Amino acid sequence: MNATALIAEDEPLLAQALRAELAAAWPELQIVAMVADGRSAVREALQLLPQVLFLDIRMPGQDGLAAAAELADAWPADEAPMPQLVFVTAYDEYAARAFDAQAIDYVLKPVQPERLRRTVARLQQVLEPAQPGVPPAPDEALAGTLAQWRQLLAAAGGGALPGTAGAQPLKLIAASEAGSAGNTVRMVPIDEVKYFEAADKYVRVLTGGQEYLIRTPLKQLLPQLDPQQFWQVHRATVVRSDAIESVHRDEAGKLHLVLRGRDEKIPVSRLYAHLFKAM
Repeated sequence: MNATALIAEDEPLLAQALRAELAAAWPELQIVAMVADGRSAVREALQLLPQVLFLDIRMPGQDGLAAAAELADAWPADEAPMPQLVFVTAYDEYAARAFDAQAIDYVLKPVQPERLRRTVARLQQVLEPAQPGVPPAPDEALAGTLAQWRQLLAAAGGGALPGTAGAQPLKLIAASEAGSAGNTVRMVPIDEVKYFEAADKYVRVLTGGQEYLIRTPLKQLLPQLDPQQFWQVHRATVVRSDAIESVHRDEAGKLHLVLRGRDEKIPVSRLYAHLFKAM
């Protein structure tokens, strides 16, 4: 079957090898772009709207995980279905087995033709309508693709960092007050935090009436938080679940949260909108 794809891989020889193996395994597949970083992948994908994305997990600047999360927010689902996502990874055999156990699509570097053929077969099956000429309903297709993306992102980037497995969740955050010279470190009780927000080189720590800054990246902070207590609602935002007062949907269909003790509205990514479906 005919389809279009984008390859994001920062190593030119591996990118060419993947393209060559795809040409052998799926001759009808058209590679519409090859890029070397996540930001270019997002830009080209939004312009070209391919049906499949091959994203290297580790790329300079914005990695494949961050690119996938950004695309989930920005994808024009009314113009084209969200693409199928395949991670390109140099993970070891143990990690690859973890992907397989969850039926996750990945391409292991260097490219393994037999494994790639299995991925191609699955992609063709997913992209081919169950009944010829009868595509799934848009809402149903979008929900299914978003569920797959959540699973892929969790499998590729989730879990505790080395050395933190089994550690107790944070009780205190050592942070500097926003706007200060950074000479004083405040010990902020985790129970006072309303939400965390990634901003440039820092993560903002927002309480009911104060703002603090920490240098720990959000993706490194997440495994240290209690997942029952703190929910990721956007690629750049983690909120305290019991601080959520209400959920609002705007005219464009996007969700926003209002937190107790905060005036601003917190946007909810399309990836995490399922958390707030009415029971």
